[in-house]
Amino acid sequence: MLSLRRITPAKFALGFVGLAVLAFAACGGNSGPGSEVRLQGAGATFPNPLYQKWLSEYGKLNPNVKIDYQSIGSGGGIKQIQARTVDFGASDAPMKDEDLRAAPGELLHIPTVLGAVVITYNLAGVSQPLRFTPDVIADIFLGKIKKWNDPRLKTDNAGANLPDSDITVVHRSDGSGTSAVFTDYLSKVSAEWKEKVGSGTSPNWPVGIGGKGNEGVTGQVKQTPNTIGYVELAYAGQNKLPVGMIKNKSLNFVEPSIEAVTAAAAASVATTPDDLRVSITDAAGATAYPISSYTYILVYKAQPDQLKGKTLVDFLWWGIHEGEKFAKDLQYAPLPDEIIKRAEAKIDSITAAGKPLRGAQ
Repeated sequence: MLSLRRITPAKFALGFVGLAVLAFAACGGNSGPGSEVRLQGAGATFPNPLYQKWLSEYGKLNPNVKIDYQSIGSGGGIKQIQARTVDFGASDAPMKDEDLRAAPGELLHIPTVLGAVVITYNLAGVSQPLRFTPDVIADIFLGKIKKWNDPRLKTDNAGANLPDSDITVVHRSDGSGTSAVFTDYLSKVSAEWKEKVGSGTSPNWPVGIGGKGNEGVTGQVKQTPNTIGYVELAYAGQNKLPVGMIKNKSLNFVEPSIEAVTAAAAASVATTPDDLRVSITDAAGATAYPISSYTYILVYKAQPDQLKGKTLVDFLWWGIHEGEKFAKDLQYAPLPDEIIKRAEAKIDSITAAGKPLRGAQ
């Protein structure tokens, strides 16, 4: 005869709780430190070399966090964060007021680093960096200067062996923050450019051939003789392409460098608005590089998911602190201290269910 052991109410309750915990964990309810969290971002190609480094380094420190970033251009990043198909977007150009109003919630601009948009070219027999004045750059991209040996180019590049060859302009074919920065600069230095083309992520280019992403423009210039294009500094450096020196507002020809980009940012820190959306092209200052820009990560202030939101704010905080040390090796300028403080306040303001996520467990 089988004997039945008496099960006390207390033992039954403990057993039931244990089964419930196992069932909850099996359904993915475990949101503790060991659970995997996935985030998806998309947008600007400008900072992509740095963001890929960030994701690699952050992943080593946080193996349970999987963050994917797709380099699709700032225009795509803005559209995807508006549609909430990504957890964060990225753009070099600050979003316009109408784009912010079209989003289903309040979006924040978190600056991450600064970079330079450079004039790069493929010209045989020219070893020294070419010099470009603002009006010459505008007229090349307007299609008014058609030859490499144009007298206006020769004036500023005495001794350079400029050929009697047609200039082929290469520009972005996709919605691009790099284009927005470049055309913002051209609109400031050329009344004709401002009137005929203006600024934006997808301008109506008067001349030239298109390339998708900074990668595409870099590839077109590298492969095609007598071309000229604009790319983020890191892309020119990685592909060993020459970069031009540009005459700045103080009438000095300045080579793009981390120091020159930092100088451009320093001139605007005091006048940067509360939302951190700012243009620093054509900055004042003797050593300022004139086509410099912040780049931003775009996030919703109110996060729909607490665990993912907490993961996102922790990553952003790491990025603007520990992540900055990787910037210079990849030809980006770290954020000024004052802008870091203001970015911290933006990250601190991010919430889920009305509660701040920074410091949440």
